[in-house]
Amino acid sequence: MVARRTALFFALSSLFFGGTFVAAKAGLAYFPPLLFVALRFDVAAVVMLAYVGLTTSRSELFPRTRGDIGAILATGVLAIGLTNALLFVGQQYVTSAVASIMYSLNPIMTPIFAALLLSDERLSPRGAAGMGLGLLGVGLVVSPDPANLLGGAVGKGILFVGAIAAALGAVLIRRADSDLSSTVRVAWGLPFAAALCHLLAWSGGESAAAITWTTEAVLALGYVSIFAGVLAYIAYFGLIDAAGAIRANLIFYVVPVVSTLGGWALLGETIDALAVAGFLTIFAGFAVLGSKSIDIRSLSPGVVTDVSLPDEESPVREEPRGYRSD
Repeated sequence: MVARRTALFFALSSLFFGGTFVAAKAGLAYFPPLLFVALRFDVAAVVMLAYVGLTTSRSELFPRTRGDIGAILATGVLAIGLTNALLFVGQQYVTSAVASIMYSLNPIMTPIFAALLLSDERLSPRGAAGMGLGLLGVGLVVSPDPANLLGGAVGKGILFVGAIAAALGAVLIRRADSDLSSTVRVAWGLPFAAALCHLLAWSGGESAAAITWTTEAVLALGYVSIFAGVLAYIAYFGLIDAAGAIRANLIFYVVPVVSTLGGWALLGETIDALAVAGFLTIFAGFAVLGSKSIDIRSLSPGVVTDVSLPDEESPVREEPRGYRSD
């Protein structure tokens, strides 16, 4: 029963997150990018807050410490808000497949920030080698053309910064040492993500008048809001509970396959051989990281759900127990 549930969560997480890139690419034909993200989080915030309100006890629902507030802000502003804003802006220039490949760098970037910002972790030589392979893979995916610097290379660069924002946000969540459950933290973070994206959309001169409301537009918004914005999170955190953080993060290496197939089947997209080679190199970097790439010196019991720490033998708890400044 447990194995079957784990497989179901893995399949749903991979499918929903992979479909995000396809739906985002399709929706950008009807929405300005930042306003698209903002509306996505408006809908997702309402649904997610209603869900946790119905499934979570009052004592576990509200933030109580500075760590809780810090984790919510890191989740909403960085890990969700800024990351997705950059994703949707960058995806104007690239296919959904390439966007998902760039985002798959997230599990490799995370330990870099962990080594810098968390006092109980340091990067080993093996870990550094894995990071190097991952960055090489990104270089192959980006493959900048000097004659076309304002084209796809710019979009890939924006997506790369988005992956960095996601990794930094994950580490700051851990550093905050919150006692909130992951699902509750996401529910509170979504309104901050929506507010940030509305502010960015307003600053960029985007207007609701530019939206073309069609059936396809509504379907794209509904998918990224409900399936990719709510159900994907629920399935992903369920997968963490069932299989652990390390195995759960393997979905980010299935997501590009889903995005590539979806983009090919629904949008007529193609992906070149160099991008495929880049993805395989990124995957090799993740494999090199392995189970001992981060040396844990004084980590308290528990494995972080938001940061991919390669310690498969540690017991998994839903919430991280990490660095405290005192």
